[in-house]
Amino acid sequence: MSTPMNPAFAPEALVFVDLETSGANFANDRIIEVGLVEVDSQGAREWSALVNPEAPVSSFITGLTGINDAMLSSAPTFAQLAPSLLQRLRGRLLIAHNARFDYGFLRCEFKRLGIEFRAPTLCTVKLSRKLFPQHHRHNLDTLVTRHGLAVAGSRHRALADARLLWDLWCCWHGQLPVETIRSVVANLVGRPELPAQIDPALIDDLPEAAGAYAFYGEDGRLLLLRRASNLRQQVLAHFTAAKRETPLLRDLRRVDWREAAGELGARLREIELSRSAAPSRPQAGPREPGGGNAGAAARGLCSWQLRALQNGHFRPELVFAEDLDFAIADDLFGIYPSHREALRSLRKLADAQRLCYKLLGLDDSTKPGACAAYRQKSCRGVCIGKETVALHSARVLTALAKFKVKPWPYKGPLLLLERDEFGMREEFHLVDRWRLVATVHNEEALQARLADGPTGQAFDPDTYRVIGRFLHAGKIGLRPLPPFLM
Repeated sequence: MSTPMNPAFAPEALVFVDLETSGANFANDRIIEVGLVEVDSQGAREWSALVNPEAPVSSFITGLTGINDAMLSSAPTFAQLAPSLLQRLRGRLLIAHNARFDYGFLRCEFKRLGIEFRAPTLCTVKLSRKLFPQHHRHNLDTLVTRHGLAVAGSRHRALADARLLWDLWCCWHGQLPVETIRSVVANLVGRPELPAQIDPALIDDLPEAAGAYAFYGEDGRLLLLRRASNLRQQVLAHFTAAKRETPLLRDLRRVDWREAAGELGARLREIELSRSAAPSRPQAGPREPGGGNAGAAARGLCSWQLRALQNGHFRPELVFAEDLDFAIADDLFGIYPSHREALRSLRKLADAQRLCYKLLGLDDSTKPGACAAYRQKSCRGVCIGKETVALHSARVLTALAKFKVKPWPYKGPLLLLERDEFGMREEFHLVDRWRLVATVHNEEALQARLADGPTGQAFDPDTYRVIGRFLHAGKIGLRPLPPFLM
């Protein structure tokens, strides 16, 4: 069907899109209906089609949309519809209510066919918020009531909802100056001018999702690494006119990012990007006889482990991640990148708590008399009998307590479940002994990874801290799993 329109309503070719899907997850669910209203100088034309998802739809989806398996069994698959649909979408501004949902599903369906679909998008939820900031609710049912729109057909059917978006667009143009709407649309569509050396496709590729991103210069040099709650908004914000001549953008040669379902995933992706950008570390050299400092420094990641000595005395001893699995070892305190950093931290703690250098191994214990810290008036004198060893040991334990490395508290791996705020992206973070084994998006991929056995990854302190923080906060779903089969 084609209808005439006021040219002022459509400064460019538009397509109002609504999809019905078998669920809300990009990775697992499929499109079951497409509805379009194509708008250009020739008028407005409607098109819709049911789509066979090649899998049963749930009773919930049938109850919501009225679409059942019998209706879909004879419908074309997305692969069969793809050429026609692609022709209708290309070259147009894609407008949808919660455009992230519809655009994300379209991109995923096309990607399964090996097609890289890109289009500029406009979200009518965001547009409504900008045009009518005095209102707090902007879901489609609320907007239909607020603006007195007539619903032609059943809600939660694709073409009916696409028609509502076109009606809403016309309604807004009847209420507000065209230039006001065009200005807001220009800001929301967000197509800044990129540096000449950056592929313009970046603008369409960036997802409205949480994650982490990195800017690289010549020879892969890392210029910037950050995480974001919305990758598209935060990355494109770097390319505003005011920032165009900054050294960062002049040196920029490549942008990389990793999507995530939420904050935990974004932090883990940030670690991944930092590791991929880090220069390779030199191989650790042999340890010097007697455990000298030069050999220790070459070995890298280390921690202090308390050793019980005579007379109730405890002494921290430096241990290395290459010799000991820090995820399951007991009585570890602090994680340090080098022997030098570990010594610096222990000496700083000793000075702050007035602990003895000799009893901590920071001073030569074979020399008689007071330690160097006592001579500097920062030791209470256990080294010369002015404080009991038992009291000093108790103070050592208290001072180290906040640095304690928590051993992995589960018998086997752990599954951390994370969903984005719209329920469209779901991630299963498989963790074992504080290592991130894998991030998968469905149960089948999880079982396949479990069948591969435990990870051979080294203990990573950043991953340990991030996962530990989220477990301690108790704000993420978790599922303990049985130990890996060896």
